[in-house]
Amino acid sequence: MLRSLPIPRRDFLKGISLGGSAAVLGPMLNQLQAASKGEPPPRRVVFVMVGNGILSQSITPPDIARPTKLLSGKQITDAEKFRSLPLADLKLPADFEPLADYKDRLSILLGLSGRACQGGHSNNFGALGVYGANSGPAGITVDCALAKSLPAPFPHLGLGITRNPDDGVVYNVSAWDRGSAAPIQCKPTDAHHALFGSVSPAGKDDFATLPCVLDFMTDDLKRVESNLAGPEREKLQAYVHALEGIGGRHSAIREKDPVLRKLAPALGPKYTSATETDKLEAHAELGTAALIAGLTNVLVIAAGCGNPYFEVTYKGLGIGVNMHTIGHGQGEKDKSAVALTGIIRRFQLGLVARLADRLKAIPEGTGTMLDNTAIVILSDAGDGHHAANWEYPMMILGDLGGRLKTRGRYIEFPHYGRAGHRTIASLYCTLLHAAGTPRDKFGVMDSELEPATQTGPISELLN
Repeated sequence: MLRSLPIPRRDFLKGISLGGSAAVLGPMLNQLQAASKGEPPPRRVVFVMVGNGILSQSITPPDIARPTKLLSGKQITDAEKFRSLPLADLKLPADFEPLADYKDRLSILLGLSGRACQGGHSNNFGALGVYGANSGPAGITVDCALAKSLPAPFPHLGLGITRNPDDGVVYNVSAWDRGSAAPIQCKPTDAHHALFGSVSPAGKDDFATLPCVLDFMTDDLKRVESNLAGPEREKLQAYVHALEGIGGRHSAIREKDPVLRKLAPALGPKYTSATETDKLEAHAELGTAALIAGLTNVLVIAAGCGNPYFEVTYKGLGIGVNMHTIGHGQGEKDKSAVALTGIIRRFQLGLVARLADRLKAIPEGTGTMLDNTAIVILSDAGDGHHAANWEYPMMILGDLGGRLKTRGRYIEFPHYGRAGHRTIASLYCTLLHAAGTPRDKFGVMDSELEPATQTGPISELLN
């Protein structure tokens, strides 16, 4: 196929008029135009939230001797001093197998507390807001605060699953303000329509009858691609690949353009499936496509979070008992509750790895999209079932364009109340500082701790 020579990078959008796909292609092309002018790439933060808590011992490297104490029925840190060790020298926990290739980009954070969240089966909005939320959102959550700092056509994109496969939209972990919850979309088909419906034919609301969005974008894609230089063209093709993963017919694509033909993967029916694992995989694909497209810079994937949504049963993994039951220590057949949790956690971290793989493959600035992203992995329930939040284990993959010191580190803060202890409020201040909107207080103060423990960014994590 004959193509025109690429026009100068600083001017490649001039003269290109988009058809019906303008709403979908426009944000990404604006990012490419900014890059061609030497402007810094956008920053992105992804929150992967899992239900039922993350036990500190489950994410502690096995060769770490960690002082612990029993408090409120949980083994938590009894460390006296801050310590930071390179993950390169440590063996990852067994459940981290999916993230083995990202050991040099991953940090494990232990010892932070979240007592202001109050605890229970779930901290609900408090997990991201740092407040008690049994009666609903009491203020903005960190993901929505970041959404204001990192604007995009969809400032905040929330996707997730609940115990009920028929749930459409729930309000469980994110909020713009007191009493103003942000939605979590639970049906991949509806999320698809919201994100990419602008290129769908009028009157075709049933996802099962929609041709692939690329059928309606092919002319625009050809016109844009012919005017792009190497790096921008490569990113456009990665975006095409992401869209192809969303669904529909691929035979027409293969016939229309050899550039698209090589990118088309085989698809399954996960977008209309009621199985929780299929839904999570579909949401991860949608979220990745939205990030690549520039439709959002803040993504939340909530896997069975918030009350009463946390009792998810992972039937797609061959598990017949729900997370609530597992949290009370009940296993199934020949597998203990710990073993079942490990199976679920490896699946969830596998989705994180796939998302990271896609972002790492896409050039951006002097690196890749993953270089400008931070993926925060935490639970809405802190350190376990019926958590008291003396400790709130988290993991961060990526360093937000070098703004965070979160590449390949095991980080442990001193025990609650000791000198040098910090809370998740300060971690959220750190993320906001790194995103370009400094804030020295977040959520509600823990009255049992000194203000310095929970205000300002954490210097050990911020460049």
